[in-house]
Amino acid sequence: MSAAGFDGVLWELATDHKPNVRRIGSLARRLPIVSYSAERHPELESLSRRIGFACHLKAPLSPAEVEHKLTLVSRPDLATRLRQFQRALAGRLQRREVLTGLIRAAHATLEPSRIAELMVERASDWIPARTWALVVADSAGDLSLLGERGLTSSVEPVVYAVANWVIRHGTEFTTADLRHDRRVSELVDATVVAFPLACRGRTLAALVGVERGASGREPKVTDGVLAGLYELLEVPAIALDSALLLKRAEALSVTDDLTRLYNSRYLNQVLRREAKRASRSGHPLSVLFVDLDGFKGINDRYGHLSGSRALVEAAALMRASARETDVVARFGGDEFAIVLPDTGREGALSVAQRVRERIAAHRFLADQGVNYHLTASVGVATYPDVAATPDQLLHAADQAMYRVKSRGKDGIEVAVNETATSV
Repeated sequence: MSAAGFDGVLWELATDHKPNVRRIGSLARRLPIVSYSAERHPELESLSRRIGFACHLKAPLSPAEVEHKLTLVSRPDLATRLRQFQRALAGRLQRREVLTGLIRAAHATLEPSRIAELMVERASDWIPARTWALVVADSAGDLSLLGERGLTSSVEPVVYAVANWVIRHGTEFTTADLRHDRRVSELVDATVVAFPLACRGRTLAALVGVERGASGREPKVTDGVLAGLYELLEVPAIALDSALLLKRAEALSVTDDLTRLYNSRYLNQVLRREAKRASRSGHPLSVLFVDLDGFKGINDRYGHLSGSRALVEAAALMRASARETDVVARFGGDEFAIVLPDTGREGALSVAQRVRERIAAHRFLADQGVNYHLTASVGVATYPDVAATPDQLLHAADQAMYRVKSRGKDGIEVAVNETATSV
């Protein structure tokens, strides 16, 4: 059980069951903890005192009594608990099995979120803060949350603000009361400890611990404990960096360099996957094929660099017109395709109309003072109505788009059994 998200612990003692003293001690460092027993045996009350419970209750219990006892139990602030825990933490960090266990767990997966969850879990065991979170920065400096324990909406802005500071400065962050800390703008009554995760000469993430409520002093970690902590964190930091690099490489292999949409290679993979799923489930699958009318005029009048910028703008419009579950890809040149899973003819027409209207209303290259006007020719095809294979489906949408072109552009056509219906 994790202590995150709990206000206290009620632990049952019994004469025929040996309590987990280590686990109880770990919880007691972070939460008020009270014992109780259904048996009326004097040895159990004595055992409760020896283990270190704040008090011992006897059955039958009432919710009001339990709440009252937990409320009475004084819980030291984070800085005090951290100071009391320093010697035990120093011993744990030096144990060989702690390092080997962390190495084994960190390298057991290539999924960044699972590595992040592992680090958050271990951090919550090492240092008794109520909330822990791991925030990573991408190559552009944008932050994203990869793992958390006990994170609430009120604490999330604190986590991001502190993580941003730690990643920019590459050093730890500790404060007894965030309200009086000028390094961040979040004026929240909270105690904070945070550590950078460095790898290959750069800070890639921050591990942030937050406890609501100020502490009487700064939650300091001794130099020896800090050195041991960084030595341990280096292992999962390397694993996390490698996993993130792999994810980015995978994304680049299926992404169009210019528009950041998916490329035609990934489009074909998705069509095959979704066609199989549609065949099994009996649900429809639709494809839109989109061509920008008049795009050649931009290249001719303003040059290919302006043409590339216009394609980026068009890609953003199409991405905004689709749902999160849809796949938007650049097929090549000024042609695009949108895969619409679980979508029949009417739903596909709705998306097609949205794409067409947004492109027609947009003024391209406005930041250059050009305000160029483009329209779109859109072909729509639905599986299994007009195609039996993914290739046939894409071809049907493509042919429907060309029928729009042949009759004057700026329109939508739906492929129907090797013919097309104008819209």
